[in-house]
Amino acid sequence: MKSLKYLMKYLKPYWKPAVLALVTLALVVAMDLTIPRLTQTIIDKGIGQKNMQIIIQTALLMIGASVLSTLLAIANTIYSVRVSQDFGHDLRADIFKTIQKFSFGNLDRLQTGELLTSLTSDVNMVQQLVMMSLRIGTRAPLLMIGSGILLFVTSPRLALIILPLLFLTGGLIAYFIRNIPPLFLEVQRRLDRLNTVLQENLSGVRVVKAFVRRNYENERFEKVNTDYMGQQINVMQKLAMVFPTLFLILNLGTVAIVWFGGVQVIQGNLTTGEIIAFSNYLMTTMFPILMLAMIIGMAAAAEASAGRIKKVLVNEPEIKDKPNARVLTDFSGKVTFENVTFSYNGNGDPVLKNISFEAEPGQTVAILGATGSGKSSLVSLIPRFYDVTEGRIMVDGMDIRDITQASLLENIGIALQESVLFSGTIRDNIRYGRPDASDEEVIAAAKAAQAHDFIMEFSEGYDAMVEQRGANLSGGQKQRIAIARALLVQPKILILDDSTSAVDVETEVEIQAALEKLMVNRTSFVVAQRISTVLSADKILVLEDGQIAAEGRHADLLESSSIYREIFDSQLGSGNTVAALAGGD
Repeated sequence: MKSLKYLMKYLKPYWKPAVLALVTLALVVAMDLTIPRLTQTIIDKGIGQKNMQIIIQTALLMIGASVLSTLLAIANTIYSVRVSQDFGHDLRADIFKTIQKFSFGNLDRLQTGELLTSLTSDVNMVQQLVMMSLRIGTRAPLLMIGSGILLFVTSPRLALIILPLLFLTGGLIAYFIRNIPPLFLEVQRRLDRLNTVLQENLSGVRVVKAFVRRNYENERFEKVNTDYMGQQINVMQKLAMVFPTLFLILNLGTVAIVWFGGVQVIQGNLTTGEIIAFSNYLMTTMFPILMLAMIIGMAAAAEASAGRIKKVLVNEPEIKDKPNARVLTDFSGKVTFENVTFSYNGNGDPVLKNISFEAEPGQTVAILGATGSGKSSLVSLIPRFYDVTEGRIMVDGMDIRDITQASLLENIGIALQESVLFSGTIRDNIRYGRPDASDEEVIAAAKAAQAHDFIMEFSEGYDAMVEQRGANLSGGQKQRIAIARALLVQPKILILDDSTSAVDVETEVEIQAALEKLMVNRTSFVVAQRISTVLSADKILVLEDGQIAAEGRHADLLESSSIYREIFDSQLGSGNTVAALAGGD
């Protein structure tokens, strides 16, 4: 239970109510152990001696003990629920905060379904164990110990007779402890797979419908759902064998008490009240074992959940600030790549090889190339989403690994090809990076991104709600809102990663015209598929197989780079190349 022990640190702030829960539970056990002894007194001294006063007094004591036990049990429940809920709250918050610190590399390795399971069902499983432990965990062993002692106090001979049954029960529980936890671990693994398939299907439902793959997805989900069900059945069948066996042992013990105890009563060595008290103590000894079996099963499942939670919590961000990292101030916007080589996870074939270039403040650097040439990988290194494998990237002569991430990102605005919007208003999405931006600034950014007109077509305007994943917006509309969001932070470095791919050419021209004014004194990196996007760039980098195949301005590259001419011809036609070389359009 190493993973569960690791998570128990989240109980430390709530040790006082946890202790109160255990103390009230111990008092409940004391009341429970008193009842059989009082029952024996009523039978032997009250009924046996026909003493009504003893019957009344003892009955009143039993009522008082029962009422007190009830009140203590209620107090225990209140404390237990409070502690477990606070524990779960803090654990969920810490998992979420840890995920927020993750670098892109961490998130590449951890599946979304696994993270969702850790935040929800895994935390709930551990939380339930905490609550049940505070309500039953102490009660079960205390009842077993107290009842065992009172069994020998009541009748040592009978206690020795049923001792083999207790050992048999202990052996059964030991077998249960050894064999059940791996089964629960497999249940959680299959639940992970189920959640992953579900998450992929829901996020890609439009693709599923577009390619008429409903039946395939149904079959895929049915397979993982059946696997999960089969493992759950396997676990339940094992549990179904344990509890009836324990009840059989309990019934055998009761028969032994009646059989051998009856003989002792006839011989005058025991009283009827002692047999009844002994029988009650046996029940009180065996039922905690049943409770422990239930907790052990829950603990096995919780240990599997805790293992996955721990995996998230101990996962260190790949990108971290150095202890002496500097805060970026008075940044002009100069960016330098020096012999940069990069491969994902630091191994495998490099996706970028020996990249070297400079981007001066105020320049627009366009990055062009075929799919898979490394364009998006290159720009993702500038905000340090990933660290370079070899070489270095500098801003104003400083290695970005020597700068705090927060101050670096504060100077960078990013609009990605896949525009991610959040639930809330359009206004809130645009000022996501600058929550304190004024309405005038929001509108100015939207106008620059050519988003203002379509926003005003909504009856609520900028207060229109964005549906889940921006379902009520087109791809082009989402991209323009993302561009407005990037512009609003007024960055020194602006990165547009194919961020106009979903808009028409006319709108793209309007956006480019507006951006030219806003890009003054800003270093801009524009990843593009369209040649028309890069024509006016100060510098164009043509990537091929992760390397810079050509570098220069549009006119220079038309003359010097066959790759660039091929791209130009494929999109605009060879006639335009001849005209451009001749000084025409």
